[in-house]
Amino acid sequence: MAELLEPKRPLRLPPDCSIASIRGIYSLIREAFSRQDTLQIDCSDVAKADLTSIQVLLSTARTGQAQGRQVILTALSQSLRNTLSRAGFSGDSLADHRFNDKQGKG
Repeated sequence: MAELLEPKRPLRLPPDCSIASIRGIYSLIREAFSRQDTLQIDCSDVAKADLTSIQVLLSTARTGQAQGRQVILTALSQSLRNTLSRAGFSGDSLADHRFNDKQGKG
């Protein structure tokens, strides 16, 4: 059980996070979430995103909250930011929707 609580490498999302690839992304997130107490999701490679991507990320965050676990999005790509904006989220509102956004700088 101690292994579950240790932070692991961030999960890096693939370039295609559209509906065409969402089943594979869901599986990646689910598998990583089963191994980690805090799940960091690196979004820097996302070149293609749609509302399905946002739904999966929100569901992940809500699951984490229900289990007392943290979900952190890091290095949001411009494509993902644009999709979030079109969905009605602003950069400042990510925290209000159970995401923690860390810029991938440093």
